[in-house]
Amino acid sequence: MPDCPDRPVTAHTGSRRLPAAIWALGFVSLLMDISSEMIHSLLPVFMVTVLGTSMWAVGLIEGAAEATALIVKVFSGVLSDYWGKRKPLAVLGYGLGAASKPLFALASTTGLVLAARLIDRVGKGIRGAPRDALVADLAPPGMRGAAFGLRQSLDTVGAFVGPLIAMGLMLLWANDFRAVFWVAMVPGFLAVALLLFGVQEPERVRLPNEAPRVNPISQANLRRLSAPYWRVVVIGAVFTLARFSEAFLLLRALQGGLPVAYTPLVLIGMNIVYAVGAYPFGKLSDAVSHRALLAWGLGVLIAADAVLASGSSLAWIAAGIVLWGLHMAMTQGLLATMVADTAPPDLRGTAFGFFNLMSGLAMLLASTVAGVLWDQMGAPATFAAGALFSLAALALLWRWRGLTP
Repeated sequence: MPDCPDRPVTAHTGSRRLPAAIWALGFVSLLMDISSEMIHSLLPVFMVTVLGTSMWAVGLIEGAAEATALIVKVFSGVLSDYWGKRKPLAVLGYGLGAASKPLFALASTTGLVLAARLIDRVGKGIRGAPRDALVADLAPPGMRGAAFGLRQSLDTVGAFVGPLIAMGLMLLWANDFRAVFWVAMVPGFLAVALLLFGVQEPERVRLPNEAPRVNPISQANLRRLSAPYWRVVVIGAVFTLARFSEAFLLLRALQGGLPVAYTPLVLIGMNIVYAVGAYPFGKLSDAVSHRALLAWGLGVLIAADAVLASGSSLAWIAAGIVLWGLHMAMTQGLLATMVADTAPPDLRGTAFGFFNLMSGLAMLLASTVAGVLWDQMGAPATFAAGALFSLAALALLWRWRGLTP
């Protein structure tokens, strides 16, 4: 098999059930997301109200943090392909994420918040591509969409449980941000322990006559990444321009009159919709056109932006947040599936890495532009720009109809 010299050896060939290791990876993501979202659901408000950070700086910090995570995925994905192992890099990444949590509680300046966010996101970047490649390695044939959907769904359960816990503790402890940040350490370290002891990477068997491993980003290997793969990369990057940091959803709700202690409700609501929809839409992606489903997801994002741009009441903002969560459920696992389907098995880590590099650069630009537009022209301009980028992604899908998965 010239295109896939290393093949994971698993015991579930032909099985129609997802293996326990994928469930375990999902619960690892759930625990780390509880930890991260306990902090992130409060962090923009903490920066603005406690540290006196400007909206432009919030956008820059959020964009730089998310871009860092996505860019680092290139190197971790390439390394996991060259090394032939996924789990050790995932453990390192989750470990850095857990270790960053105390810094948020100690932060007294915006600079320390930025440092903590970058460490946290470096960890996310290190673990992201190897973990996604590991999911693809473990998934039974024909169930890759379901596998990514399940992991994304469990990840998103953590993304609304974390803010829910944060909100309860803020009410209990009279808006003590730092106390909540200290508690967030606990699920982070539990996630690392579960990954260490609950996930076994499939053995990779090398054939007797195969060539030794070479640099995954060599010219010869990069040529093996097909034109449909690179089209997915470009569409994903333009999509990311439309999907700036959720910090702006929190700040839109605060602007609409939501009390500080209740701002985690924004991510709770969005992620409940995301969690409920991610697995069904993941299964649906195994049976329908990926391009059509992605187009529908972009349409929902345009509707979310339109609602958030046109109304500032809490009812309008709530409707926009629900639509935002729905588009996430429809598209995030789908994009991962499209990457996995268009990349050679032995280059999946590299493929996810390049996909996330482009998305990371787009996220940095999108969040910075969103912050500048908000400061200069107000919140409606920020969300209107997101709708325009969504239309651009739809135009690319139309232009490449029949040439994308």
